[in-house]
Amino acid sequence: MTMRGMVAACVALGSNLDDPKAQVERGFTALAQLPHTTLIARSRLYRTPPWGVIEQPDFINAVALLETSLPPRGLLEALLAIESRAGRVRGVRNGPRTLDLDLLLYGDSKLQEPGLDLPHPRLHQRAFVLLPLNDVAPKLEVPGQGRVGDLLARVDTAGCHAAD
Repeated sequence: MTMRGMVAACVALGSNLDDPKAQVERGFTALAQLPHTTLIARSRLYRTPPWGVIEQPDFINAVALLETSLPPRGLLEALLAIESRAGRVRGVRNGPRTLDLDLLLYGDSKLQEPGLDLPHPRLHQRAFVLLPLNDVAPKLEVPGQGRVGDLLARVDTAGCHAAD
């Protein structure tokens, strides 16, 4: 927890369609405009290879550090609304997308609910999440996994490069 009921939350942003850099930048802007939420820090942009379905364009990925008084489910719903406004169509799992916003962390919460797992269950395995997360919070403790910087040292970052 931070001041007056505010909680630190981390959100991953990613895009590989329709001018991905611009999509991610618009994502940052939309996050900064969420009610009861402040954008505290943003990572650099990273160009990363696709995960899962590999026959698709590279992604632009980033992470936002927020302070919010929105509850986890409310924040997730706000992220889904931003994706929808960006033209996100959910089709192939791990397929191409205009904008993907994943709630990675919400304070030190550990939740497992339909459609909402905190911390994000695979964040500790993914260079495209850990690289930008390390930009904004290298000493942050991922509940049940360890510090971001230590987790980053354990993953393969080949193919991931700063894009900005």
